[in-house]
Amino acid sequence: MTIRWNVFATMPVSASYQEYVLEQLAEAGSVTAKKMFGGVGLYLNSLFFALIADDRLYFKVDDTTRPDYEAVGMGPFQPYDDRPYTMQYYEVPVEILEDRTELCIWTKKALAVAARQSTAAAQPRKKRVKSNPQ
Repeated sequence: MTIRWNVFATMPVSASYQEYVLEQLAEAGSVTAKKMFGGVGLYLNSLFFALIADDRLYFKVDDTTRPDYEAVGMGPFQPYDDRPYTMQYYEVPVEILEDRTELCIWTKKALAVAARQSTAAAQPRKKRVKSNPQ
């Protein structure tokens, strides 16, 4: 028997919260929202930099930005309640979301992370050269 997990099944996004987040992010540029697995993915210039789940905003992080979130007590997005799996998205503090100037700064950092990861993913991988034992 195969069990299929619906990642965001219990993490709905209200239309009013999504609209509010998009209004707050307007200074960063034309953010596009796309429904995905019950949540919402946020894109700017085709970069997936944020997601909304359970009426919470999460920004993409890496080792350079994660400490900013941890310093203010924010944690990672966990799509499964019953498993410790986390994703490289951390919740944006409400204080930041409500302050458009600060939010723009945090958004730019999340976009930079997304751009770095996109560039790294697009790099061709080195082919392994098989030694020919003779």
